[in-house]
Amino acid sequence: MSIEKFGYKQELHRALTFKDLLIYGMIFMVPIAPFGVFGYVQDGSKGMVALAYLIGMVAMFFTAMSYWSMSRAFPVSGSVYAYAQRGLHPVVGFFAGWLILLDYILVPSLLYIVSAAALTPMLPGVPTWVWIAGFIGVNSLINLCGITFTAKANNTILVAEMVVLSIFVVLGLWALYSGAGAGRLTLDPLYNPDKFSLPLVMSAVSIAVLSFLGFDGISTLAEETKDGGVDTVGKASLAALIVVGALFILQTWIAADLSRGMTITSLDTAFYDAASVAGGNWLKYVTMWSTVISWGIANALVAQAAVSRILFAMARDGQLPALLAKVHPRLKTPWTSTLFVALISLVSGLWFNGNIDNLSRLVNFGALMGFLVLHIAVINHYIIRQKSRHLVMHLFLPLMGLLIIAFVIYEMDIEAKVLGLAWLAVGVVYYVIMRLLLKRNIVMDLES
Repeated sequence: MSIEKFGYKQELHRALTFKDLLIYGMIFMVPIAPFGVFGYVQDGSKGMVALAYLIGMVAMFFTAMSYWSMSRAFPVSGSVYAYAQRGLHPVVGFFAGWLILLDYILVPSLLYIVSAAALTPMLPGVPTWVWIAGFIGVNSLINLCGITFTAKANNTILVAEMVVLSIFVVLGLWALYSGAGAGRLTLDPLYNPDKFSLPLVMSAVSIAVLSFLGFDGISTLAEETKDGGVDTVGKASLAALIVVGALFILQTWIAADLSRGMTITSLDTAFYDAASVAGGNWLKYVTMWSTVISWGIANALVAQAAVSRILFAMARDGQLPALLAKVHPRLKTPWTSTLFVALISLVSGLWFNGNIDNLSRLVNFGALMGFLVLHIAVINHYIIRQKSRHLVMHLFLPLMGLLIIAFVIYEMDIEAKVLGLAWLAVGVVYYVIMRLLLKRNIVMDLES
């Protein structure tokens, strides 16, 4: 489906296949993502870390199906912003885009902080701001070189992540059944009746869901997909979620049983300590460096690419400064948006340094609120407007996703909700200034 149908000109380079999108989604989600936040999820769930990831995957399954539905209807860049804009109303689209920006803009910063935290025990003499600035510089350069260069870099990094994960799984299981930790795989990480509490587990899910953010980023590349993004985006999103979600549950289950009886000195390094039980200090440092490369380079690389496309889409529609919609004539990348994201990442990374817990919840608040609007957009566009008879795909699935995500948001830490609503308030002020003072009309003709 040509984007000219929606009033846009094809400016970005169409070069990506299903395989490229699948790898992009997997890299964005990071198959070893729990390495960096395992301690926080384990602490919040009272050891039922595998259950937290399972619930997170189920919730994201419904969201992935809604992405599939909306990417078929509107195969354009912009993700939730574009889907809410066209599936509900342009004003709702603006605020959905504003909320999802809270996720995408802060995700790179969070990734840099997690990576710096992993490096600190190994190289304590190097200030964390040096690592943050270095990661930003490398990722910005790669993203400016074009989407195909980014895709090639993703392929290499994904292979390395899978090798490290395989080593941990094999050695972890070997150690467990040799008497380490719990002595075997137990059901406690999945369900412990003595400690189970739904609100408690859902609070942990609000952190665990951070690891699943990324499959949604695939939708931002719709205008760079060879088939026009009509079906490839949805298929790749669902495939990435299922594959990586299964890996999350497996590795956290093993790590939770390995750490049974172990004194956790720091939530930041809990997984690495479990890895040392499985294979000794060499595996501990291998998993640390893997986190650094995967989060600080690979994941942040695709996160920067995704948010730059959302800024590009919103600026192209006149909802953000036009400067952010500029595309490099030779490289075919939104270069001004890419550099702007780098600047924001540097400032927010230094500001939130050492505050991984709250920053992760804040990022998740933005993403979950955006997903909430997405599910409503599916129901409105297909059931109310189009009178669709596909009730499972267009009513039941988005409704289930809506209810689960609403409950997760309800159980989130109050501080995260306050900060998230403060961000929304800033968006309201910006919107009022744009409409009343600058006289910009964001209610465009979207009938096509």
